[in-house]
Amino acid sequence: MGLCVFDLDHTLVRTPLDLVAMAADMRRLIERARGPLPVRPERYRVFELVAWSKSRAPELEPAVWAVALDHEGRAMEAAALEPGALDAVAGARRAGFQTALWTNNARAVTLPALERLGLAALLDLVVTRDDMSALKPDPDGWRVISERFADTRDAVVVGDSWVDGVAAAAVGVPFVAYRAHAADLTRRGVTPVAWLADLARLPEWLATHFDGHERP
Repeated sequence: MGLCVFDLDHTLVRTPLDLVAMAADMRRLIERARGPLPVRPERYRVFELVAWSKSRAPELEPAVWAVALDHEGRAMEAAALEPGALDAVAGARRAGFQTALWTNNARAVTLPALERLGLAALLDLVVTRDDMSALKPDPDGWRVISERFADTRDAVVVGDSWVDGVAAAAVGVPFVAYRAHAADLTRRGVTPVAWLADLARLPEWLATHFDGHERP
């Protein structure tokens, strides 16, 4: 039996979650307490600021997580299904795949949204940041997934971001890109096995092409 692992934000659900704004709020909090972070050409991302606080300023870590939870909570209250999401997850199950969610969001805001949107009953496992030691693109969430499913050889990760692709590549799992930015994936060395503009087409792809092989 195969395994189809989905990202949440901008993959299964459409939300106003703004990770740039979240990271900016986290950085302001850190810099108020510790002074300016080193200047660099790229912005600091959420997972980097969380990791920095964990290793360099553990007393700030709860406040940094509180910023994340505030942004996520407001976004999830406004969450709506991504077009084709129910068809994708239900169709994956009909195609013989178990289904899981792998999200950097907190369990407290994720589970109510999944229930409200009709996704909870279609997922065999939900992995949130409460379950992992580091956020994607770190692959630690896969540890939880592999502990739950006896066989993950026929697995695929579906997501919208290079973060999902990098995490999948780290554990040798094929990545299906849904409405992802090609330039971002290329820059991060992510090569999807498929590109989808319509999530509802996923079951068809799973049923016929997986990891380069025909499925019965």
